[in-house]
Amino acid sequence: MSPAPQRPSLRGIRARLALALLLVVSGALAVVYLIVVPSLQAELVNAKLDQLEDAAVVAGRGYGAGVATQQEYAEAASTVANARVVVYTVLRRQPPARLFIFGDSRVTSSLDVERDPVAVRAAETGQIQRDTIERQGRRLAEVAVPVQGRTTVILLSDSLDDPLSSLHVIERRLLLAGLIGLLFAVVVGYGAATFHARRIGRLERAAERIADGRFDEPVVDRGRDELGDLAAGFERMRQRLEKLDRARSEFIANASHELRTPLFSLGGFLELLDDEELDEPTRQEFLDTMREQVERLAKLATDLLDLSRLDAGRMHVAHEPVDLGDVARVVGEEFAALAERRGHPLEVVVEGRPVARADELRVLQVARALLDNAITHTPEGTRVSLRAGSDREHAYLAVEDEGPGVPPEHAPHVFDRFYRADGGVASGSGLGLAIARELVQMMNGTVSIDSRPGRTSVRVALGAAPTSVPAEGVTERVFT
Repeated sequence: MSPAPQRPSLRGIRARLALALLLVVSGALAVVYLIVVPSLQAELVNAKLDQLEDAAVVAGRGYGAGVATQQEYAEAASTVANARVVVYTVLRRQPPARLFIFGDSRVTSSLDVERDPVAVRAAETGQIQRDTIERQGRRLAEVAVPVQGRTTVILLSDSLDDPLSSLHVIERRLLLAGLIGLLFAVVVGYGAATFHARRIGRLERAAERIADGRFDEPVVDRGRDELGDLAAGFERMRQRLEKLDRARSEFIANASHELRTPLFSLGGFLELLDDEELDEPTRQEFLDTMREQVERLAKLATDLLDLSRLDAGRMHVAHEPVDLGDVARVVGEEFAALAERRGHPLEVVVEGRPVARADELRVLQVARALLDNAITHTPEGTRVSLRAGSDREHAYLAVEDEGPGVPPEHAPHVFDRFYRADGGVASGSGLGLAIARELVQMMNGTVSIDSRPGRTSVRVALGAAPTSVPAEGVTERVFT
């Protein structure tokens, strides 16, 4: 025997839920970081380039005004722009352009800007150029503007360390806030996961109780989320299983009683038949009674077999034209002797030509069950009628009697299995009407009861076939 599969523990569920929340929060923080930091960095760099471009335009307009040499101009413009200023003379504009440095506010060395790419592009295009470059391990923002008919290029260069240092502060704080958020998410997530895991544990224990056949304890969860809906579904399942279990117990008890009664009766009569002093009339009476008990057992066995087939889904019905008038006549003739023996005037009424789409054998079974129920459960002398008719949509069979009727509190249950209205065991098998209703439903029909003192009607409505003819003043009455 293979071992049962192990279910995941609630501790594992808590860890998984907390990990899932951690991953979600981490992903959200990563998205925020990837969106905020690069965009903020781009804005800071563009702002620096815009500042240098404005200063370069101003410097280009004032180039050569009141300044003796390019070196002096570069130093003066550097003070105003707060950036390094380099003045180039354009020796050749065609690519690759050649530039010569005539002034540099950085007086120590100009080798690093001798072939500056931004200045070269400005000389070649004759337009203002701006870009960021890496030089000597530092990131710089540069703007170059051509002046004096593209014979001179002025380059403004400044470090991005200051604006990017602010970005680094923001980046560090964002990371710190992210770590704190992650820690908070882990704590809160694990707590929330523990809470939900406990609810799941209660549902698991409830499912185990139901699986063990214990339906006495309700499944309660007051949450208004999916787990609450699941608990409500478990509770509905528990109630239905409880009803089914109760019905099963009652079914077994009633079936045992129904089997035991005729068997004990047969056993008693067999003992009496062993008495050789019995006269022939008495012996014949005993045999007739035994025959009735055997018929009762056979009917109960048939009902139980039909019931098991219905429950197992092995009962199949046809959907073909069935003349309900013929069904009413056949069943009326079958029950004529029984009705006469029990003192019930029996009437068969056929209105028009009612033809239903159904299974003929099952319709006969339903009609027999309804008529037998009316004759068995009404006082002697009660008139009973079996009617067949149709309208535009339905063909129907109706069994009516003039008995005392079914009390209103019991009427909805007369089609239940082994139904007992008086607290005792139902007369007969107690299954005929239950089987009749299920057969009618399988034939896409409905069965209903209308009962009051002096008149009770059980009506079976089936889909009418195209050949069905409603009554038009034509009614056939057969008295039996």
